Amino acid sequence: MRLYYHPVSTVSRPVLLLIDEASIDVELEVVDLFKGAHLQAPYTAINPSKQVPVLDDDGFVLTESSAILKYLADKAGARTYPKDLRQRARVNERMDWFNTGLYRDLGYGLIYPQCLPHHKRASESEQNAAIAWARGKARSWLDILDKDLIGANAFVCGAQITIADYLGACYLTLGEVVHLDYAPWKNVSRWLDTMKARPSWKRVNEGFY
Repeated sequence: MRLYYHPVSTVSRPVLLLIDEASIDVELEVVDLFKGAHLQAPYTAINPSKQVPVLDDDGFVLTESSAILKYLADKAGARTYPKDLRQRARVNERMDWFNTGLYRDLGYGLIYPQCLPHHKRASESEQNAAIAWARGKARSWLDILDKDLIGANAFVCGAQITIADYLGACYLTLGEVVHLDYAPWKNVSRWLDTMKARPSWKRVNEGFY
């Protein structure tokens, strides 16, 4: 198996966490996003969406971080993707939750316009208004994550770590690029500290930091 990825990529890092923690044998190939390799052939033939990560398992090509996490976890029999129907449904639910409302407003709405030129609005007034709107929406999602999804639990699906934690933690730590402070959300902060304390975190996220 081969994984096309970039070490700074927010959606690559969750897959790398799973690979590290489950000791999955995967050949890693960096796609240099900063040089635009994802926008050029031959990579565009591998993924016409021009994004990372991509998994190639003996000719079976799979895109989208969430799908790759589930596939690899299933293939490796990883405990982080439980077999029980309801437990697995809960993991899927949390991953969809991170991928839709939260990341739409936190990532694309609040963070990307501040650090990626092609996401910046046309004028300063439009930029300020868009960021202010996204900040309010992101805070609402963080309130839900803090109170309703994590609460007193150690992880987002309960007492045990799952691939939903890999995905969510990497999404939230992208906020460190623009110095977001999660301190007001005590349970979120505790959960992030737990994730960062794992030996895999430092190894996987070295390039990001």
